[in-house]
Amino acid sequence: MVSPFPYSSDNKRYHTLSYHLKRLFPGRRVGKAAVDAGFSCPNLDGTRGTGGCSYCRSGGTEFAGSSAVPVREQVERELLRIRRKWPDAGAVAYFQSHTNTYAPAAQLRALFEEALAVPGVCGLSAATRADCLPPDVLDLLADLKRDISYDKNGLKRPQKLLFSADSANPYEVRPMKDLISNLTCNPAIIYNLFINDPKANVGGRYKTRDEVLKDIGDMLGPGCDISVELNDPFRCSESEILEEAARFRELLSPYRVVIKVPHTGPVNAENVDELLTGDKRFSLRYDEGRTEDFYRGHNLALMLHEHGYRVNFTLMFEPYQTALALQARPYFINSFIMFRHSQSMQLAGYMRAYEETGDPLFIEQLRRYMVENDYLSAREANGDLFAAYTRARDILRYRGFADDPMADGLDGIRHNLRCLRQANLPDTRLIICNMQGDNYYPYIDRLLMEPEFADMAGRVVITAGPELLARYTSNAVVMQFHRRFMNAANGAK
Repeated sequence: MVSPFPYSSDNKRYHTLSYHLKRLFPGRRVGKAAVDAGFSCPNLDGTRGTGGCSYCRSGGTEFAGSSAVPVREQVERELLRIRRKWPDAGAVAYFQSHTNTYAPAAQLRALFEEALAVPGVCGLSAATRADCLPPDVLDLLADLKRDISYDKNGLKRPQKLLFSADSANPYEVRPMKDLISNLTCNPAIIYNLFINDPKANVGGRYKTRDEVLKDIGDMLGPGCDISVELNDPFRCSESEILEEAARFRELLSPYRVVIKVPHTGPVNAENVDELLTGDKRFSLRYDEGRTEDFYRGHNLALMLHEHGYRVNFTLMFEPYQTALALQARPYFINSFIMFRHSQSMQLAGYMRAYEETGDPLFIEQLRRYMVENDYLSAREANGDLFAAYTRARDILRYRGFADDPMADGLDGIRHNLRCLRQANLPDTRLIICNMQGDNYYPYIDRLLMEPEFADMAGRVVITAGPELLARYTSNAVVMQFHRRFMNAANGAK
């Protein structure tokens, strides 16, 4: 019989824990690992009473172990018990005895993190009471939640669709700090757009990346992820990358730091200097190179995931990158919009000019443009003109511009949402980024409201610079009404 109640699979009239866990961990058994961490309670220590509540026996609980045993060991014992029945089961660490938030937040963090660090633990539950949840404990619980769908006060955010700031400027992040669920930055954003810009870095207050990240982290508080990019994914060893990631985790906390790892393409430790010296042109085309170099980004992402980090696997411009990117189990995948769309229009313009005039000058301009933007390698700068034309035609055909010169450039978003829907990665989200310009955001907003993607609203984060998103909080009629209302308020007719 099908349950008539929307939040139960066994005809209960309330939102059952069984139903919640089955949706949260589809296809996997999850048990509760009961823990006694030695907490007291206001009804035991005389603050509100003595002797405990009627349902709480003098020892605290019926099921948890002894508080004399370390939390980690209690959880491990409980996992063994659970797995005697279900060998592949996970566990929710259940702090059961007495009031499990009745302690300073720092002490709670140490105990909760000890439990969460046990392999096989996939969640945490703490029995408590409403008068033992001060603001710093609520912030801690939000920090541990690892779900940016929740705000720093532990409540669900107002909408499934989430927003992120592309910025490392504390001054421009501050006005929107309570409206975003993620912040993303990379070395160019941190150094070029902020630290080394005297207009942005007022008085030269900030000198290092760590200073910037520390201040932004303190400003945003728990409940907001911060994505930070590796400084050098090519020349650093895995141990050096883990050391850098650990530094980010120390600065920002293990529960909100996200490590940005790029698709590496054919770039490696030996040839990366080609991008840094001389004319900065690369000798290989983007699809030429050693197999191990193309997969370096994937393997770094997977390595960081296996060390407990969440990964933003970035530089995804073409939809065909997505399925392989998901094999690295990223926390975020990306759809880059503006560069891909604007460059498609530029390629199409040169091709159309040639097709309408027959003038080979336009094909020369096309080839030059393709070299400047890495569609062709430096060694192809004087290559066959019509080979360049053929490559441009194939690229545009894949992007949908061959059949529709007015294509909206949002096909990558549609593809990635469909691909994500099919993935076995319920926590992975799509970041829509690189949408500078006047027209991208309104059409992205409209796309996400289409019925086809209604079920994916909770899997999308839109990111842009604070100043760009701010523009879409206003329109011409806002000004018209301000003029009318303010004149009325000041006595004008």
